[in-house]
Amino acid sequence: MAVHLEDHAELLEDLPESCRQSLQANWHEATRQLSGQALERYLQGAGSLSRLGKGADPVLAWIEAGPAVAREVGEDVLADLLQTALGFASRTSGPVIERLLATAPVAAQRLSDPELFGQYLQFLNHFIGQAPRGLRPLLDHLDLLLGQLTLGGLRRWASWGAHAHRTDFEAQVAYFSLESKESLAVLQKERKGTLFVDVQRRIAMYLRALWGRDFFLRPTSGDFEQREGYQPYIEGHLFHLPDAFDDWEGVPGTELYRAAAAHCAAHLAATTGPLRGDTLNPLQRALVELVEDARVEALAIRRFPGLQALWARFHNASPVNGTHAGAWLDRLARALIDPGYRDPDAWVMLGRTLFDAASPRLDTPQASWDMGVALAHAFREKQLPFNPRSDRPSAPYRDDNRYVWAFDGSDGAPEVAVLDAPRQVRRKVSLMEMVNEIDTELAGDDAQEIWVLESELFPYEDEGKSYNELEGKEPLSDPFHYAEWDYQIQLERPSWATVLERRAKLGELALIDDITARHKRLIGRMKYLLDAMQPQGVTRLRKLEEGDEVDLGAAVDALVDWRQGRHPDPRIMMRSVRKVRDIAVLVLLDLSESTNERVAGQEHTVLDLTREAAVLLADAIHKVGDPFAIHGFCSDGRHDVRYWRFKDFADPYGPLAKARLAGMQGQLSTRMGAALRHATAALRAQPAARKLMLVLTDGEPADVDVRDPQYLRYDARKAVEEAGRHGIATYCMTLDPRADQYVSRIFGARRYQVLDQVERLPEKLPMLYAGLTR
Repeated sequence: MAVHLEDHAELLEDLPESCRQSLQANWHEATRQLSGQALERYLQGAGSLSRLGKGADPVLAWIEAGPAVAREVGEDVLADLLQTALGFASRTSGPVIERLLATAPVAAQRLSDPELFGQYLQFLNHFIGQAPRGLRPLLDHLDLLLGQLTLGGLRRWASWGAHAHRTDFEAQVAYFSLESKESLAVLQKERKGTLFVDVQRRIAMYLRALWGRDFFLRPTSGDFEQREGYQPYIEGHLFHLPDAFDDWEGVPGTELYRAAAAHCAAHLAATTGPLRGDTLNPLQRALVELVEDARVEALAIRRFPGLQALWARFHNASPVNGTHAGAWLDRLARALIDPGYRDPDAWVMLGRTLFDAASPRLDTPQASWDMGVALAHAFREKQLPFNPRSDRPSAPYRDDNRYVWAFDGSDGAPEVAVLDAPRQVRRKVSLMEMVNEIDTELAGDDAQEIWVLESELFPYEDEGKSYNELEGKEPLSDPFHYAEWDYQIQLERPSWATVLERRAKLGELALIDDITARHKRLIGRMKYLLDAMQPQGVTRLRKLEEGDEVDLGAAVDALVDWRQGRHPDPRIMMRSVRKVRDIAVLVLLDLSESTNERVAGQEHTVLDLTREAAVLLADAIHKVGDPFAIHGFCSDGRHDVRYWRFKDFADPYGPLAKARLAGMQGQLSTRMGAALRHATAALRAQPAARKLMLVLTDGEPADVDVRDPQYLRYDARKAVEEAGRHGIATYCMTLDPRADQYVSRIFGARRYQVLDQVERLPEKLPMLYAGLTR
């Protein structure tokens, strides 16, 4: 039955003529998208907006936007949209309400989900209270923003600007108009590789081509609060996929969506009944889920062999990935999907053997249950702890497997040229290119391209010094940019601090020899402790009830006891264990100006004691054989955090490293957070199972461009937390007698030591290393 606009004449009495004409033009589309009740609310909404007294523009925007929003995300959201617009009447102007309604179809199209659209309206309600002057420029650029960001990314980008420019209204408008460098930097940080809305139709058509049926896909607001997002999951026969995927190790986000959707479809096609998991422990459940994933994929690959290559590219685990339980699960997952993978571990190959043997009965989920329980029992022999939260398989496309349990009831985002800031290019060239083709010899540090000779150039007069040493600038590394935590706005300032690595100056080796000679007695006392710390090779553990081989001596004693009528000792087995150390240590030295101060009652400075402690510690670690590095830092504002590598992990501890330690100097300030992040990056590159960072400082974090003493303390604490998330333990030894007031907040309880007697530093630091690495 046709619905005519004239039937609702009583609702149109208060509308201006221009609004009535717009309603007449949009009525046909409205009747196609809206039910009878929704049409009545649609007309009532036009009347309510007209009575606000904000002009005809908001009404016209509502009339045009209502059917378009309903077409994208359903008619139920129109009530929330109208309520939001009416609520803005007392908080902002008519043009802003008009922009809210006019851009609603853009938001609905980009979010493509009624739940996400509702969260978008909640975000606007919250945002107008934080930065009312920023709402209009934000809405003016909404199409661009939602083309680059997920809803979570938009919220974080807006919150950063609202807090950072809370009282500077001009900067606030520039930020939300995408005219400030900070705005573009935060936007670049929050950008995602591939948005769900850009690939949804292609993925749906891909699944239909494979299985000959339609599947329902919905985005999740997985990164609304956290950038990591949720895993894919299946609920109510709907595939819930994250609203954005970054590229994964060179694999485009589009392929990741295709793999995730195909995996969910394989679950739906191969799951004939739920599993019972209420009797399983966390390890057994994790292994049952892993085998179930492999089972449904194996059945799908039988029908569509090309899926094997699609999924296998996301499995690249190998023995070098670590020894935690999650790494073993990754290796097993790769062995079950990649026939060409050969793992040296017997447990991983046992999983493949069981899976191959169960091939005829993979049609039932019970096969996954049986294999998972058997593998969990065998895994106990490794005696590794299992954390169900952190030790999860890392394949990014697999779902969270809630579907299988009975009791758990365009190839990328469009580019925007304005977002890509030009970067300075550094080229290494030959001498002839430098002489004949260089544009200008007087270019500043802001030049677009810098040419560097492949080797140093010496003058004709043989003075033993290069042009760099005679008149050149100190050589610097490429800049390393790190975020910095602002505790007042509770957000990171992206690319806020710049670390520049500098070449360490060389000192006299005689200074290091003198340090060794003066502490000869201390080195002698430490010899036995260091010898005990060295790896002992293969040792035998005796008196075991279960082991690898029989202990003949214990077996003979047990037989004698048995023949004499005594109860024999059942512990007649032994096991050979290889004692190895797998730890990397980085020592980070604070080289600020305060280290040049003399120790009370002493002739030497804090820097002298720091050098002595570093030399003795390096000698101790070198004798034990652990890989180690000694780095130092100071700062002169956030744009110049200076960093030296006196000895790096790959460098031998020889004359060059000792000369660098002899030449270190104290200067400037202590921006600790950026240095901690740079040291964390160096430690993360090491393959050791344990990683330790020792920080030696004589005072609290401070810098010339920071007046708030709490700012750099909170940032340093955030850097320590980031290191901990990457498996790096940090420990601080401080020479500041007042450090108890702040050092525990930065490094944590029992993760620091305050040295009251500074002159004992050379003795205490090696002992601390020995205690932390036993």
